Amino acid sequence: MILTWRGKGEMNAKRDESLPGSNPATCESVVRKLIERGVIIPDPDRTYVDESVDVASSAVLYPGTHLRGKTSIGPACRIGPDCWIEDSSVEDGAVVRYSVVESARIRAGSSVGPYAHLRPGADIGPEARVGNFVEVKAARLERGAKAGHLAYIGDADIGPDVNVGAGAITCNYDGTAKHRTVIEPGAFIGSNASLVAPVRIGEGAVIAAGSTITEDVPPGSKAFGRARQVNKPEAPRPEVPKAEEGEAHDR
Repeated sequence: MILTWRGKGEMNAKRDESLPGSNPATCESVVRKLIERGVIIPDPDRTYVDESVDVASSAVLYPGTHLRGKTSIGPACRIGPDCWIEDSSVEDGAVVRYSVVESARIRAGSSVGPYAHLRPGADIGPEARVGNFVEVKAARLERGAKAGHLAYIGDADIGPDVNVGAGAITCNYDGTAKHRTVIEPGAFIGSNASLVAPVRIGEGAVIAAGSTITEDVPPGSKAFGRARQVNKPEAPRPEVPKAEEGEAHDR
């Protein structure tokens, strides 16, 4: 519904048919047909599906799910609650919770969310996992790769069974152009690591937590790109005079 101001305290209300849920009759009809075909929809009144969407039987659409455009949902998928999926494919048995998915592919048995954002070109491989507050753009995660929390993966190729730690990012943009990061199978990316593209992390390599990596890392190597920790003896702390009993003071 679009509200426009007419002046003198009056407003016009006009329905915009391009908005999701703006045509309740059509949406209700689509949802009803899905239920008849074997799609499980616990709360039809709060599930929104475009006519152009294809949903396989045995899929589950939880409340707050919005499926838009050329989206397809495979058998036994669990979508929602509270997901926006547009122009994307979600394959057999995948799970998507509390997430936004745009022009992406989620392959069979993978898991997305909660609170993940898959941007155009994201391709999540079979049995891969994209977890809490992870953003993926123009990147492919191969089978079994994991980015569990608070990571940014942009313009990257992530090999099978790679583990991306919390806070790790691919630094893909130099201010002028985008560059790709390649992480080969079985590599381990420590928390808060920054991989400055273009860069390649070799098979089975380990990136130490907090490192900034600007050069290729050979297979099986351990890379440290941070300052060495220095511990210094604690300096004596000045004594603070104790306040007299009953004396008011602010600290």
